[in-house]
Amino acid sequence: MPFEKLVDMPQATVHLLRHGEVFNPAGVLYGRLPGFHLSERGRQMAQTLADHFAERAAQGKRLVYLAASPLTRAQETALPTSQVLGLEIHTEDRIIEAENYFEGLKVNGRELMKPKHWAKLRNPFRPSWGEAYGDQAARVMAAVVDAARKAVELGGDGAEAILVSHQLPIWATRLKAEGRPLWHDPRKRECTLTSLTSLTLDGGAVVGVRYSEPAAALLPGAASTPGA
Repeated sequence: MPFEKLVDMPQATVHLLRHGEVFNPAGVLYGRLPGFHLSERGRQMAQTLADHFAERAAQGKRLVYLAASPLTRAQETALPTSQVLGLEIHTEDRIIEAENYFEGLKVNGRELMKPKHWAKLRNPFRPSWGEAYGDQAARVMAAVVDAARKAVELGGDGAEAILVSHQLPIWATRLKAEGRPLWHDPRKRECTLTSLTSLTLDGGAVVGVRYSEPAAALLPGAASTPGA
C-alpha cells in the first residue's frame, strides 16, 4: 500500500460514508454551497445506513466514533446513525466536499462551451477547475488516520469509525490508497449515494479497502448530479 506506516497502533476500520440524495431540483453542482438538505429518499438512505450499522453493532462490531463534514447533507446523513449508536457527531473539516469553480452551475456541454470557462478546463489531470485530487486525498487520509487512532483509544484493537463525506474526496482517497492514478472519468466513480468505502488500517497504514452499498435498493431513480 502506498501510505507509509505513521505510528504504532492496533488495527482499526474507518468507513467513509457518502451522504444521501440531496434535494436539488435545479440540478446544479452544489459543492460547498449552504442550504442543500437531504431529499426524502436521502433521509431513507440515511436511516438504512443507520440500520446497517446497528446490525453490525449487534454482531459485536465496536463502532465507537462518528464524524461528518460540516456541510448540511453530511450532518443530516450522520444523524440517524448517531441516534441508533448513541454517538456524538463530531464535525471534521478535512472531509468536506472539494472546492470547485463550477459550484452553483449546471455543468453540461452548453455551459462548458462558454469561453469564460475555458481557462478552468486547461488541465483535467489536476484538475484546473478545482481542488487538486492529491490535496483531497491527503486531507481525507489524515482525517482517516486520526479517526482510526480515536477508534482504538475508545474501543481497542479492531474498533471502527464512521466518517460522513462526499463522493469526490472519498474516491480520490480510495484511488490513492489503492495506488491508482488520481485522474479519472467522473462518470465512472464507484461511490454511489450512501455507499461505504471501508479502509482497514494497521499501524496507521491502509492494509485493506472494501466497497459496499447497503442502500442499493434505494438507488434506482435517485438523482445522479454529483456535488463536485
